[in-house]
Amino acid sequence: MTHSSIDDTNSTGVQEVPSTMRASVLSGRQRIGVEQRPVPAVAADEVLVKVAAVGVCGSDVHYYREGRIGDFVVDAPLILGHEASGRIVAVGADVDGGRVGERVAIEPQRPCRVCSQCKAGRYNLCPEMRFYATPPIDGAFCEYVTIQADFAHRVPDSVSDESAALLEPLSVGIWACRKARVVPGSRVLIAGAGPIGVITTQAARAFGAVEVIVSDPVAERRGLVEKFGATRTLDPLTESVADLGVDAFIDASGATPAVVSGISAVRGGGVVVLVGMGADTIALPIPVIQNRELVVTGVFRYTDTWPTAAGLVASGQVNLDGLITGRFGLDDVDKALDADGTPGSLKTMVVPA
Repeated sequence: MTHSSIDDTNSTGVQEVPSTMRASVLSGRQRIGVEQRPVPAVAADEVLVKVAAVGVCGSDVHYYREGRIGDFVVDAPLILGHEASGRIVAVGADVDGGRVGERVAIEPQRPCRVCSQCKAGRYNLCPEMRFYATPPIDGAFCEYVTIQADFAHRVPDSVSDESAALLEPLSVGIWACRKARVVPGSRVLIAGAGPIGVITTQAARAFGAVEVIVSDPVAERRGLVEKFGATRTLDPLTESVADLGVDAFIDASGATPAVVSGISAVRGGGVVVLVGMGADTIALPIPVIQNRELVVTGVFRYTDTWPTAAGLVASGQVNLDGLITGRFGLDDVDKALDADGTPGSLKTMVVPA
């Protein structure tokens, strides 16, 4: 459809949607630049969102530097970025026009809704999933994006645009805590004090964990995660986690030694959740898993996490604004993607406007 659901600026004060937009496009390994692209047309069940802020994820960096993640290969120009927020500026024919003007956080996926996984409530595992910035689906390092209306989640005014964008990585942390069965009184070990580790630490505390132990070999990161709720930190190069006896271990590092040692830290009947992307194959301590009847599971995105994420941020239980260490415009997305090499960098944002 056209963008006719937007009224003329002169009569209503609502911004008219242009026909083209600026977009940062990945054209090859470490080749990225701004192009003019058509503003995407809005399907009947979609909304058009003017992008306000986009977080840089490790997957964006991986596609930029390596051109692939596992079976997902960048073999055509691609717009990166999937941690996004903005304001609805147009709606499809089947969407309430009253939603124009809403500030929203985008859940950047489109499941088929009819397969057995979707019908079982596991839409994150939909085999027909179309996910932002996963080849060949374009992402949000641009000025406008479309998303199905129910995946554009309204956020309260107390939540900033940047925090709204970071509800996406917070959703990863929430999903990890749900998979880890974190409840009030839980003791949790988290490996890795990068962005996901820090966010998952906050989520675990919000879920009621009384002890959240975080291991990371970098002293600066250990000090940072203590400010965001870790009750204790460990240097895995000098301190063992084997006898911790925690209820759950969440790996947010992807490091093979961290995964193997973390499994040994879990009490009988506990849970191991693998979040970090690491080696394709790891030799696991099978006797420990068998004898302790551990549940070992992965995390692949999330299902129905945005309302919880928005509530945790709005209530002050999770601080996302405090994670941001850099901001770049569309002309400098390459610098944003390379910011992980800057000492002290934690979470980098792209601001299209």
